[in-house]
Amino acid sequence: MASRKSVQNTHMREKIRLLHGALLDIVAAINRPQRDEIMIQKAGISLERGLFPLLVCIERFGPIGVVELADRVGRDHTTVSRQVAKLESLGLAKRVKNAADGRLRQAVITAKGKAMTDRIDLARDQLVGAIFENWPSHEIDALAQLTRKFADSFSAQDGTPVKAPSSPAR
Repeated sequence: MASRKSVQNTHMREKIRLLHGALLDIVAAINRPQRDEIMIQKAGISLERGLFPLLVCIERFGPIGVVELADRVGRDHTTVSRQVAKLESLGLAKRVKNAADGRLRQAVITAKGKAMTDRIDLARDQLVGAIFENWPSHEIDALAQLTRKFADSFSAQDGTPVKAPSSPAR
């Protein structure tokens, strides 16, 4: 006869597998180049697709160092450094000295960059709003609350500092 603990562990493994599968589906959908293109088009902005997630992360998590930014978008830090330089040349971001260590530089959003991310936010509201159109409000609230709780717990477990975004993340 199976112990009760064994049944609970099996049940928990099934839930974790289901959650993991859902997260993989969401990450894959978010990372599709076509999704960024749709968002850029819907926002009515002109921006290279490769710069799009960097601009959003700088606005949400800035000031942010290149290494942390590279970790967040899953790219090499040398590539991200060149791309941040491109955002600077476009007037969308700038690098400033780190408040705690003046030897380090961090990327921050400019007013022009913030205006662009505001347009992106409006486009996201429309696109994601359509997904939630038939969801009851309490389910949307629960999803938002529990997803934030999971993200915070997940980050704490692997030692990643939790830096909540300044506004809803991409």
